[in-house]
Amino acid sequence: MTIELYTWNTPNGRKISVALEEMGLAYTVKPVNITKDEQFAPSFLEISPNNKIPAIVDHGGPGGTPISVFESGAILLYLAEKTGKFLPADLRARVPVYEWLMFQMGGFGPMPGQVHHFIGLQNEADQRYGLERYSKETRRLYGVMDRRLAAQEFFAGELSIADFAIVGWAWRHERHKVDLAEFPNVKRWYEAMMGRPAVKRGFEVALS
Repeated sequence: MTIELYTWNTPNGRKISVALEEMGLAYTVKPVNITKDEQFAPSFLEISPNNKIPAIVDHGGPGGTPISVFESGAILLYLAEKTGKFLPADLRARVPVYEWLMFQMGGFGPMPGQVHHFIGLQNEADQRYGLERYSKETRRLYGVMDRRLAAQEFFAGELSIADFAIVGWAWRHERHKVDLAEFPNVKRWYEAMMGRPAVKRGFEVALS
């Protein structure tokens, strides 16, 4: 049965469209226009209590009954469990997937997201401190990723949902004012990810 993806054209939204394409799952996009506050509609609140995109409704959920899932990290874990793909069965092998997924959720998302915010401010005095603070931390996170990828093809060894989570935000590196040439291992990984047909479809599908 088709999965409904409630989303908008954002890094967090792209994580899920990429994962759905890589997993070969049928889905339909239900745009939620966050520029018009559609995320606060009562009908969306029923499936996303935090009024954030993305969220999904899987009509073929556990036991054949529908289930809704909100929070992009939770959605990735759910889809991986559902399909048995991109999340190793062995617990030891799962640990780096969990680690790098949480790295993205807790750092490489919130920090560049603040860069997005402060870049958009018109008042230079308001912009200066926040942009300096969050740009510095964002570049530090790129460095963490670059060191990890010096010894790994993908973040958890094999391709996993952690890569899908991170590529959604790396997609905005230009907006982060980051030249990937300064982080050659991230650049290699990013180009390999974006060269995958399913990832390409995940970024091309209209989300807004």
